Amino acid sequence: MNSIDERFLTRNGHAARRLAALLINQPTEGEAARLPRVRDLATELGVGNGTVQAALQLLEEAGAMETVARGHLGTFLVRADRAILWRLAGLGTVLAAMPLPYSRRYEGLATGLRAAFEEAGAPFAITFMRGATARVAALLDGKVDLAVLSRFAADQLVEKHPIDLVADLGPATYVGAHGLLLRHGVQLETDGLRVAVDPASEDQRAVAERAFADRQDVTWLESSFIQLHDLFADGRADATVWSLDEVQGQVGDEVDVLPLGEEVTGDLSPRSSSAALIARSAGSEALTAVSASLDLEAVTSLQAEVLRGERIPSY
Repeated sequence: MNSIDERFLTRNGHAARRLAALLINQPTEGEAARLPRVRDLATELGVGNGTVQAALQLLEEAGAMETVARGHLGTFLVRADRAILWRLAGLGTVLAAMPLPYSRRYEGLATGLRAAFEEAGAPFAITFMRGATARVAALLDGKVDLAVLSRFAADQLVEKHPIDLVADLGPATYVGAHGLLLRHGVQLETDGLRVAVDPASEDQRAVAERAFADRQDVTWLESSFIQLHDLFADGRADATVWSLDEVQGQVGDEVDVLPLGEEVTGDLSPRSSSAALIARSAGSEALTAVSASLDLEAVTSLQAEVLRGERIPSY
């Protein structure tokens, strides 16, 4: 352990670590780059002025930042290394729960999120979970810091749980469109149509129920996407509604794919196709520290590059 690391274990060092967390989102240009007064930082950290001054010096010596004093105007932050600040603050890795990467769209979203967090100086990792309810459960249990789901599902779950919407990435960032899958040779008007529905997916269930809203003879068959091919191949399911992103290349000749018109999807379409980022209302310290620095436009831009085949997915 070198001398600078040993000094971060002292009283001044502990103050420097807490100060690092405060300065992660501090701008380095313009009037906003001016640091709070030493006595204000001392009050916030609950330490003396001398401890704050020593903590600032420690951060500069560690290469985490550089300041310049401008007389009566105050002290300004002119350079900050977010990666070093993050490490010294001990914030760990931001963990996000995402849908299984079945589609290129999900792969693009994962690629964009990883790049945006890393550009903001935050170590980032993804765990993949099937079903919005499973991802929200992991979020509420504190197992992940962030969950990715559709805006439609987010709106439903925010009303029931202590979670907040962090961002809406816009239409076509979660799925492209939904289609009606019909087993080859089966007519849509067939009595007692067996329709597969995924209880773990708020979106799929809502769209499926709307697509068959005028049918009283439908038999609902609970299923997951990974079972879908076998259900159709074995003749155990007749129809379903699913994301066309996931369907491509996953079902065989035994299935006909029909478009769903706006009269079915209607107001569900924009919300079910938009990717939403949600977090616990109490928040995680790591996510709070990085949220102001995230470039969400970069997320969607990189996702679009992956969808066009201009970038290899990396997550």
